[in-house]
Amino acid sequence: GQAVEDLVGRTLGRYEVAALIGRGGMATVYKARHPGLNRTVAIKVLHRHLAVDPAFVGRFRREARAVAALRHPNIVRVYDFDSEGDIYFIVMEFIDGPTFASFLKRLFKQGRHPSPHEILSLFSPLCSAIHYAHEQGMVHRDIKPSNIILTRKHEPILTDYGIARIAGATAYTITGVVIGSAHYMSPEQAEGLPGDNRSDIYSLGIVLFEALTGAVPFQGETPASVLMKQVASAPPPALSLNPDLPP
Repeated sequence: GQAVEDLVGRTLGRYEVAALIGRGGMATVYKARHPGLNRTVAIKVLHRHLAVDPAFVGRFRREARAVAALRHPNIVRVYDFDSEGDIYFIVMEFIDGPTFASFLKRLFKQGRHPSPHEILSLFSPLCSAIHYAHEQGMVHRDIKPSNIILTRKHEPILTDYGIARIAGATAYTITGVVIGSAHYMSPEQAEGLPGDNRSDIYSLGIVLFEALTGAVPFQGETPASVLMKQVASAPPPALSLNPDLPP
């Protein structure tokens, strides 16, 4: 197929693709604009190999519609979803800010941790967002720091709802899992089950653990070894990694 970069400078639907933002396991994200509305958006283009799966198209339409119905200040707004040829894409609000992953990395490099106040101001809204989505029957299935974006006002916005589901979560989980996701995956997902509301709460708990201590609780050389620990090991006490934590 075509090289992924080919989309810069192209028009997808009504959107002019301006720049590559990033590439993940399931999709490539571009910055684009809607010339009529003069609105800058992010476009998530799903990898072509996913679109080969015959059940994919139905899942794509169903999930994208459900995600587009989510309305919460801490969940990325989805404006549109469409396809052009074998290119399937989701159009979302563009948030100009770092991911929580890169924010933490920079902080830990300086030997710092987020303050308890910062933790509360970031995780309260995230809990609220996940709770809201669960009430709408939406499980995220891939909560991790790289799926949380911080706005300029330092508000956390959860992105990538529906993507794991669209990609066919269970198959993706075990075969195509990247170590970055394995660190945050719930034990039931590690065993190849689809996971439910509790899986999201577990994954957010791991993100919280990492923000507080500077490390994820389960580490290993390969995704498989991390997943085995998720299932079988107890996490180290947070205080053993960061003695400055308030009791």
